[in-house]
Parts: sequence; structure tokens; C-alpha cells
Amino acid sequence: MSKLPADSRDVGSTARIPSVPSSVWLARLAWFCAILIVVAAGLAAFTRARKASVPVTVSVDGYAETVYSSRPDVARLLTDLGLRLRPEDRVEPALTTPLTPLLTVTIQRARPAIVLADGVQHELLSHATTVAALLAEAGVRLAAKDEVWRDGQEVEPGTPLPVAQPGARPHVAAGRAGWVGHETPAERLSVHRAVPITVDDGGVPYPIFTTAATIGEALLCEQVILYLGDRVQPSLGSAVSAGLRVQIERSHPVLITTDRRTIQTRTRGKTVGDTLVELGVVVSGSDRVTPALPAPVLDNTHIQVVRVLETVLVEQDPIPFESILVPDDHLEIDRQRLDQRGESGEHRRRYKLVYEDGAEVARTLLDDWIAAQPITQVVAYGRQIVSRPLETSEGVFSYWRKVRMLATSYSASTAGVSPEASYYGITRLGWRMRRGIVAVDPAVIQLGAHVYVPGYGPGIAGDTGGAIRARRIDLGYDDHNLELWYGWVDVYLLDPPPPAWQIRYVLPNWPRE
Repeated sequence: MSKLPADSRDVGSTARIPSVPSSVWLARLAWFCAILIVVAAGLAAFTRARKASVPVTVSVDGYAETVYSSRPDVARLLTDLGLRLRPEDRVEPALTTPLTPLLTVTIQRARPAIVLADGVQHELLSHATTVAALLAEAGVRLAAKDEVWRDGQEVEPGTPLPVAQPGARPHVAAGRAGWVGHETPAERLSVHRAVPITVDDGGVPYPIFTTAATIGEALLCEQVILYLGDRVQPSLGSAVSAGLRVQIERSHPVLITTDRRTIQTRTRGKTVGDTLVELGVVVSGSDRVTPALPAPVLDNTHIQVVRVLETVLVEQDPIPFESILVPDDHLEIDRQRLDQRGESGEHRRRYKLVYEDGAEVARTLLDDWIAAQPITQVVAYGRQIVSRPLETSEGVFSYWRKVRMLATSYSASTAGVSPEASYYGITRLGWRMRRGIVAVDPAVIQLGAHVYVPGYGPGIAGDTGGAIRARRIDLGYDDHNLELWYGWVDVYLLDPPPPAWQIRYVLPNWPRE
């Protein structure tokens, strides 16, 4: 087994602090004693100097501070404080005044100022407290209407100038008491000279003095009211120059009614025609203008333009065609054939129309004529009788016509006749009411004709009714066997057919199924 190094055998043993030689400790103690001696000497010197100094209060531009000085007078005190005075600065008491305990030295520095007037920049140091006093120190005189501007705003000559605010500590030089570089910002004034211009507003021309840059600003400052229709020469945006003459051509307020609207505006037109041209209102030859176009325009003139339009209107009215039925003995009954299609004719009228502002005010008939004659419609109807057999549960019947009809039913008690009436239960032909008697319109089915109704059976037309018209049939019953009907059925008219003069070949188409 190998052996560990000698320096790693006692890992858990306590570390040993190297010993410091006694010579080093003695040297450090000597240095510390020297520093104490120097500090003690400084404190003693400061105490002796402090005892020889006097407290003096120094105020610069409103800021006061108490300092200790052993200087003999004010001048040397200010030198120690680093205050450089200019000839324009004010000091109280005088610089030669000896320093005494509790003496107060007041310094009011002159404020730098820049006055720009007539293209010349005046730079000066001033104690002026008003704008007028500062201008006077700069040798600048104001004339009537001249303006003075400060920090972008117009000010009056009597406006006070700001002074230094007390309590704002100035910058202190590093390593010593006192004030260094404490300067107030420069006061800046600019003088805008007013120039004369002449305004001709339709009356006696009058002069004005203005500092405005443009004519529009100058008139606005003088509270000259302009309307949208007024014309100013030179234009409102033109620059102002001395001796300039401004011409104002005034407009008149007018009301114009045209095209169903009323416009309130202003115009420089001398006549009604000039006004309409200026406002872009076009008048055609037939339009009516009030007042007339040559009439002069005064204030609040009401001009009315009535739009007049003349036009020609042609009206077309149809002429209905006639329809005629012609018999055809070779066409089976209840059949029709169109032999000639009908066409409507046309009746035309020509009018002269007059409109005022879109409303018709006159209509004159110029002429009228038949542009096309109507064509009669010809329809052939059949009159040929053809008998056919009808097989039923009651046997075979022979019929000559089949009619589609609306069937209802009734009995003596439901016929609407009072039982006390002498004709109660009696039909039109005088028969006692029973099943097998039907009520019909005699214009369609002759009384006494025999019929067959599927579901009802044979019947005889022996009665009529107030509501039984055209294609309606009322099926009769006894009171004890009454069945209610309401519906469309095929009614067969049984042979023999009646004489030709009793047959209605074209049946009415009512009611409709």
C-alpha cells in the first residue's frame, strides 16, 4: 500500500494562522498616530479660523445664505464666493463696506434681454420691471397699433416682467461655498410695426393700421365681417404692405326657388339673369322666371324659377272585340269550336301636356283615331242530339245529354215553407213532395223532364227553388228518408229530348266547380 503525502495526513486538524512579525505591528501603529496628529492640527486651525471669522448673510437674486468670512470688506468676500459682478449689477452695501457680524449683503443682478425691432437686435442688461421700461432702455419707441410679443404671445406695454424667484438655490462650485454660474434666462421681446392700408368697402375709403401678415388677418382684426359671396381684391391670402388698397365688393342676400327647393345664398350679380348665371342655374326658353331676368337684384330678393316642360302624349286604349255564337247542326250538343279568334282593336288619342315643376297643369287633345279595328270572335256551338245508353243498377236508360251540376237535397220540412201554408209540401207542378222529384232551373232543364242522378236514381223535374239557378239541382226526399247532399254530380237527361225550340243549347257556366 502507498503512503499519503505528509500535508494530507491530518485532514481534520485545525488550520493554523500564520504569525505576523512584531515589526509590522509597530509600523502600523506609527502611521495611525501620525494621522491623528494631522487631524488634530487641522481641527485646531479650523477652530482658530472660525473664531476669527464673522457670520455674514449673502442674498443673490432673492436667495440668501449665511457664510463665515475673515475678509475685511464686501469686495473680498464676494471674490471668495466666486461671484463675478457686472457694472449693471446692484450691490448693497458698497463693495468697500467692512464686514461686521450679522451684516447682510444684497446682490440684484441685471437680467439679460434681447429686443428685436425694425430689423435690429438690441442686447442689454436691465433691471426693468415692465415691458415699456425695457423697450425704453433699448431705445425703442412704439407707435399706434404696434404690437409687442413675448414668448409667442402679444403683451401690453404695462405688462410686468418676471423677477427671480427666491428659494431657488444656485449652482455651488465644487469644493467651496458660494455661487458659480448663476444666470437668469434672457428676456426676449419683439416689436411688430403696424403698417397703414386703405379699405374701400363700397362707401368712403378709410385707413387702418395693422400688424397682420395677410389681408384676411388684417380685416379679421378690424372686425370687418365678410360673407361667402363677397369678393376682396387683392385676395385674403395676399401679404400686407404699406399703402396697400383693399377693395371689397359686397354681395346681396337672395332666395332662389328652383327645382322644388329653396336656396338661401348671396350674390354679386347686378340683375336676376347675372345671379342665375353666377349660381349655375340654367334657364331654358320655356321656363318662367320671376322677377324677370333684366330686373335688378336687391337685398333679400326672392327669385323663382318655374320649370316649364311641353310634351306630347299618345294614349292607347284597347277596343274589346265581340264574341258571337253560331249554331252548327253537325256539331254534337255541349261542344264548341273556335272558328275565328277575336282580336282587340286600338283607339289612340294624342295630347299636348304642359308641366310646371314636374306637375301637370294643362292637357290639350290634339286628335284621336282608330288605329286598328277589333276582330269579332266566332264560336260554333253544337246542336246535334245523340242518344246514348246508360247502364245503372236500376236498369239501362237512354239519355240525350249529360250536364255537370251542383247537387243539394231537401224535403217538405226543410224547404223553408211554414206547415200552416196552403202550399206546404206541394211542388211547382202541384205534386205532393216525395223522393224522385227534383227541383231545377226551367231555363236549363224543362219541368216534367226525366233525369237520372248516380247515387240518387231516376227523377222527374217537378219543382223549382229561389236558389236553384243555372247548373244547380235539388234532390227531393220524403221527410223520413232525407239524405243530405252537397257536391258535384253528372245529371243525365233521359230520352226523349224536348222539341228543338225548348232546348237551351249553350248552358250558363255557373256555379263553377
